[in-house]
Amino acid sequence: MIIRLSYHLIRSKRRRRTISLQIKEDGKIVISAPYHTPKWEIEKFIKEKESWVVQKISEKEKQIKEGEKTFLPGERFLYLGEWYPLEIHDSDHKGLPLRLSFGNFILNKDHIGEARDLFIQWYKREAKEKIVGRIDYYSHRFHLFPKGIRITNAMSRWGSCSRDNRLSFSWRMIMASLPIIDYVLIHELVHIREKNHSKRFWTTLESILPDYRKHRLWLKENGYLLQL
Repeated sequence: MIIRLSYHLIRSKRRRRTISLQIKEDGKIVISAPYHTPKWEIEKFIKEKESWVVQKISEKEKQIKEGEKTFLPGERFLYLGEWYPLEIHDSDHKGLPLRLSFGNFILNKDHIGEARDLFIQWYKREAKEKIVGRIDYYSHRFHLFPKGIRITNAMSRWGSCSRDNRLSFSWRMIMASLPIIDYVLIHELVHIREKNHSKRFWTTLESILPDYRKHRLWLKENGYLLQL
């Protein structure tokens, strides 16, 4: 069977000497190659990696499918790196359709049909409050000040920094533990000073967060858990 893999090609004018391949969390394939690499050489590289790529994409698809929520009693949901089971209750006196109380997510049974939307709204509120607060703290600590902060619906791009120093973060980050969240926040704050992933960028990040590699690896291996 012939498989035709689609990919996004990035040609670099920097001192890159080899072709590399990366599979994003959403399954997209990104190829990075020296600027003058001929197309046939890139295609040959892809062909050699074909079996490995198909296997990895299949694994990611399985992880995503297994992570799909059913919103049934007992199902667990992540928040700040901890798992909390879901309980379905009658309408409570507070009138809240969804809340986190005493180690459980409590969903009003009259709102089961809108459970996913309620969870997203809840996560977004929590993400905005905690991320904005922590960015304010780290901004003053490291003298790196963004021009704005936005909470997005991004599926796998946990954070980004625009050219004019506006930061964006996926609300899904609030499912991760605080050390993971802080890694993403500090990563993007450093981009205010260093706009690309140059050696100077990673050196600056390491000077602030010496163990950033383990957090980066955790996201790479476990990012599929931060979905709803």
